[in-house]
Amino acid sequence: MFQSGLFWWIGAGVLIVLELMHGTFYLLMVALGFVAAALARLAGADLTLQLGIAATVALAAMLLLRKSRFGRKTKTRAEAARNPDVNLDIGSTLTVPAWHDGHARTSYRGASWAVELAPGEPEDANLYEITALRGNCLIVVACRHAAARA
Repeated sequence: MFQSGLFWWIGAGVLIVLELMHGTFYLLMVALGFVAAALARLAGADLTLQLGIAATVALAAMLLLRKSRFGRKTKTRAEAARNPDVNLDIGSTLTVPAWHDGHARTSYRGASWAVELAPGEPEDANLYEITALRGNCLIVVACRHAAARA
């Protein structure tokens, strides 16, 4: 199968199908290496050169992909804790009756929640805005619009 060059074309096709199911573009870069090796086979290159071309093109394509905007991770777990599209409570306001070294418990949505004050925020505000969730703990900042909402 290596002699006819069919291996490279079938391999590229299988990688493209797998890429369509996975969706990261990296398998597509390896498929480009397979296509380059198939073209080298058509040009008359021996097996060792075909393997080298496949590896070189795949590696170069992956490195270029990694440097592009398509190869970067878009969301991380830490960003999800602050993303209002993921946590609908972000941006909501609540009152905290008493603070103890930046930590408190308060009633929010009918349940008791642990609340942590973000660094540098005052403990004497009337309203607090939720900026993040860390497990079952609400991270809050003093609400800047307290006067407008009161």
